[in-house]
Amino acid sequence: MPSDPSRLSKSRYLSGLQCHKQLWWRVHEPEAPELSPTPGQQNLFAQGREVGERARGHVPGGELIDLPFYEYDNKVTATREALQRNLPAIYEAWFLADETYAGVDILERTSRGHTVIEVKASNSRKPEHLPDAAVQVHVLRRAGLQVERAEVMHLNRECRFPDLSNLFVREDVTALVEAALIGVPDELAAQQRMLDGPLPDVPIGEHCTNPYECPFIERCWPKLPDHHVSKLYRIERKQALELEADGYATIYDIPSDLELSVIHARQVKAVQSGRMVVEPTLTKALVPFASPLAFLDFETVSLAIPRWPGCRPWQQLPVQFSVHMEERGGGLAHHQWIADGPEDPRPALAEALVEACTGARRVVAYHASFERECIRRLREGVPRLAKELERIEKRLVDLLPVIRRHVYHPDFGGGFSIKKTLPALVPGLSYLDLKVQDGEMATVELQRLMLQGAEMPAGERAALRGNLLRYCERDTWAMVKLLEKLRSLVADQLELF
Repeated sequence: MPSDPSRLSKSRYLSGLQCHKQLWWRVHEPEAPELSPTPGQQNLFAQGREVGERARGHVPGGELIDLPFYEYDNKVTATREALQRNLPAIYEAWFLADETYAGVDILERTSRGHTVIEVKASNSRKPEHLPDAAVQVHVLRRAGLQVERAEVMHLNRECRFPDLSNLFVREDVTALVEAALIGVPDELAAQQRMLDGPLPDVPIGEHCTNPYECPFIERCWPKLPDHHVSKLYRIERKQALELEADGYATIYDIPSDLELSVIHARQVKAVQSGRMVVEPTLTKALVPFASPLAFLDFETVSLAIPRWPGCRPWQQLPVQFSVHMEERGGGLAHHQWIADGPEDPRPALAEALVEACTGARRVVAYHASFERECIRRLREGVPRLAKELERIEKRLVDLLPVIRRHVYHPDFGGGFSIKKTLPALVPGLSYLDLKVQDGEMATVELQRLMLQGAEMPAGERAALRGNLLRYCERDTWAMVKLLEKLRSLVADQLELF
């Protein structure tokens, strides 16, 4: 928090650029529960810090302003002193001008002045990176520094471990930043005036989720009635607003003569009747699910800085799987594998996967494009098993489109993720009893187990491992029970087919 609570900072300015109301709450309610980062956000911040540290090695010879994040004024003073030493670069340099603090990831000295380098942990430059660089250039110039160039330094999607010499791309954004600078002084002044007054009145709109979802979105958006038109499957916000303007606030209000997509029509029919709709076509859709079946689910990690052969920044890599396999006697065998160390998990995982799926006529997945991509990543990393892995990939069948195209239950709530379809179709079975309840948490916890597990007390590590195994197992057991339910819905027709 700035030493003077009324002062702006770079991050505050960017929040205000999205919405003045959001900025007002951030400044006046810094302890608001909405501002507590989720585990997923904390993971992104941690990886971002690692990227920032690694970037300094690509602009060598600099000095780090290494002070606690909240000592803004001390960091400004330390930066001023470092500038006197004519260093090639300063890392985490801090400046104050126009009642606004700006931190610079890397400030590089040039023959005629300085270059501001904004380091981003993304694989490409994004539009929202420009105002970030612009406010830095503005503050530094107002503080008396000669800034002649601005760059965004981001990760290079062409980089492959172990050669990290090309980990970063440096993009010159000087011309774009000079254009963006025109509006910065007025916006800073407007934000400062706004913060001196009461909570501003800002209507809701596209800015609530662009470029980031506002943490305070629930404070502003009205609580919607059950089965609001915005819950129509994948409906665009603009279309939902048009329906609402025409007097159709909920799915109950939609007239029978309104032109709808096939999925929307099925959804409307189910909601208005209060009953599940099952299409006669479900019978034929289930034919490819020929026993013996293996039910497969992967969990992945995604690292900003790659650490295994052939991997690129942010590449999703499978590090855990669960397989429920139908046995000849009619029961189910469960196979699972999880990485719990920092070494390359792909060879051992691929071997265990090939063994687990041996004998399956079809391999069932939910949203199979994800499993297909995971298997391709394994084929790249373990070429000696490429043929066996390709056979598994060719046997994949997807349960998700079977439900999406042929079934709708009013409790799906406009979505077809397994988290929505499972409790509706198989009452009593959900993820609520698990410690790990979603894919984002699984990714974060898997990363922790793999990269920090060795430092954990044995009991904590065992508990974490158990929680992750139970989550992945639930995914494949959910598919077993969903298919069982779908077959029961058309049992008579299947016999006739």
